Amino acid sequence: MFKPFIRCSIALLFAAASLSSHAADPKPPMPVQEITTYQGADREERLLEGAKKEGEVTVYHAYPQLSNVTAAFTKKYGIKVKNWRSGSEAILQRVVSEARGKKFDVDIIHNNAPESEALHREGLIQPVKSPHLKDIMPAAIPAHGDWVGIAMDVYSAAYNTNSVKKEDLPKSYKDLLDPKWKGKLAVEAEDQGWFNTLVGLMGEQQGLKLFSDIVATNGISMRKGHSLLAQLVASGEVPLALSAYSWTPDLMKEKGAPIQGFLIDPVVAQFSSISMAKRAPHPYAAALFYDFMLTEGEKILADLKFVPTSKVVPSPIPAGTNIKYVDPVQALDNNEKWIKTFQNTMKSGK
Repeated sequence: MFKPFIRCSIALLFAAASLSSHAADPKPPMPVQEITTYQGADREERLLEGAKKEGEVTVYHAYPQLSNVTAAFTKKYGIKVKNWRSGSEAILQRVVSEARGKKFDVDIIHNNAPESEALHREGLIQPVKSPHLKDIMPAAIPAHGDWVGIAMDVYSAAYNTNSVKKEDLPKSYKDLLDPKWKGKLAVEAEDQGWFNTLVGLMGEQQGLKLFSDIVATNGISMRKGHSLLAQLVASGEVPLALSAYSWTPDLMKEKGAPIQGFLIDPVVAQFSSISMAKRAPHPYAAALFYDFMLTEGEKILADLKFVPTSKVVPSPIPAGTNIKYVDPVQALDNNEKWIKTFQNTMKSGK
């Protein structure tokens, strides 16, 4: 007569044990789309919990200095970062090639905005709805949201302080027509984005004529690599460079090099960006790194003289500077034309 009672008691005990067991279980894994869009107050906690299970995150990046950010990320969270650093074009080619070969190793991709835009068109990256996007300047966030600008590569002139007097510096590009600059000018060899944006701001025909006249009068050499260009300025081989990255002269100057950067209007910049791979093998760690990049990562880059896109991190660029941006869509669509225009103009005096 006690069997129904016993059966009921046993059922209740199993139910209670099951509830107790589930209550002690960690939160179940979220689908990837939910990971990238989750906005709960416990976002960092949940991402970290998942990231610790994944154990690592793989980052492909173009900035050598981004390793400072990845090291800080590992120090804070204990998540290993596998870095691979190369040039912008090599990174783009590797991501596309690996995807076509069904090899999905990368989680986070850092690259120039046009290359990130190319990955968007290939369908290889995805939006991350980080709550920290609210602190990023709107111009750094494309409408599709597949990538976000984390810094501005501001194109700056730079001069050797032993070879050029401050009072002799050009105040405009027209000043470069002065014969005193003959044989002293250089640009980076692949800065077609800077050049075509610049002449567009001047009025394309007027801008092209001005630079053609400068080349015909004084010549402009082309040097491959922004780091090399800055080093040549510091050595005195190139007294005045026209398209250095603003942060490079500042870092070299701190180490005692005779180099100084300055801006010539109109000032042009290109966004440097990050994105999360659509097939990221470590989505929790990737989303956690994305958030870290938009917060503490911005501060780390600013301390290294980079120009942050964060509205809450001080910029090394003087307040009130009117910066115009290279349009990544135009840069991608007009790449061959822009390269040809740039190279032909720089060689027009030969």
